[in-house]
Amino acid sequence: MTQESAASGLNLLAAPELTRHPQPTYKILRDSSPVMRVDGIGVLVSTWELVDEVLHKPQLFSSALTSGVLKNERPLIPLQVDPPAHGKFRKILDPLFAPKRMTALEASIATLVNQLIDGFVDRDEIDFAKEFSVPFPTQVFLTMLGLPLDETPSLLAMKDGIIRPHEITGKPLGHPDTDAYQTATAQSIYGYFTSTMQERKRLRRDDLLSWFLEAEIDGDRLSDENILDICFLFLIAGLDTVSASLDCFFSYLAQHPDVRRGIADDESNIPFLVEELLRYETPVMAVAREATQDTELGGCPIHAGEQVLALLGAANNDEKNTDEPEVVRLDRRVNRHLGFGGGVHRCLGSHLARVELRTALRLWHHRLPDYSIKPGVELDFTPGVRAVSTFPMLLHHESAH
Repeated sequence: MTQESAASGLNLLAAPELTRHPQPTYKILRDSSPVMRVDGIGVLVSTWELVDEVLHKPQLFSSALTSGVLKNERPLIPLQVDPPAHGKFRKILDPLFAPKRMTALEASIATLVNQLIDGFVDRDEIDFAKEFSVPFPTQVFLTMLGLPLDETPSLLAMKDGIIRPHEITGKPLGHPDTDAYQTATAQSIYGYFTSTMQERKRLRRDDLLSWFLEAEIDGDRLSDENILDICFLFLIAGLDTVSASLDCFFSYLAQHPDVRRGIADDESNIPFLVEELLRYETPVMAVAREATQDTELGGCPIHAGEQVLALLGAANNDEKNTDEPEVVRLDRRVNRHLGFGGGVHRCLGSHLARVELRTALRLWHHRLPDYSIKPGVELDFTPGVRAVSTFPMLLHHESAH
């Protein structure tokens, strides 16, 4: 898969109205063409049953996509490694990201949320993206790595240089200048984590890099290159997806005061709302796989080497999986969704993301229960991962009523 074809695949899903409210388009796809071949892109798959099949057959639908699309030198671990090697890495990594370990970070994550809110709590208008949803997960990441928060801008520059190089160069994906910028950014990421890892080898701490250096299962340890490939993935996946989730969640809540009050008045609803908005909004719209051989999906032939885009958002809103999928309900206690993907490649950082999202929602609604999108503003979400670059928000203080 070339960067251009990946980009054109996303362009199909990039109409502003679609990225703002993708659910109606998902329904049209599910009802009319659950498997749809699009020239230059590959095959879009949109029902729960078929998306679930793609995610659970890594031998047929490989995640070890032509590595290097993001200018990484080696496959990103564990995302671009298929079984059986994938299992070895997950065995080492899963305990490091287990719910118990992530819950232990809650106090430090809460401190970061409160510090960010302190910066604007008395104002009437903020840019939610620039002042909260973007810096917050980056600061969590730095805290986990035991690094100073003032490195936030350099980490964000590295992430954006990989994910959105075209926005920085002003030239399209695939253009030599954009490629060169992305390649240079990738090198700077390897350099950054190499030097941090050398420091941890000299002086261990209770942080993520030290855990990686110590981790061992059945005599298997992570090599330095393995650790770099995990950190590279975490930087680009861990920061963007939580920012996008916050953008999607708060956009929804700003427009649905009844749901907002339901969590401000009763915090016990928050974990259920997190799952429900991951299902309904699905910040990561799709994941890409590559067919390893000729096969078929839903009666449609798939050719070896073809890209298959599994539309997680369409699957999550499939009435065959969820009753009343178009309704966001706080009382939905059982919630099967693919917001974190599925199968062996299910998101390694899902427990961390949940702690970040729950903590942010709890403290925000404790301190700022009433807010809205600035009148006249239409939020523009990026395709693929539904994030916004700017989110003008009005804060309504009770004293003003």
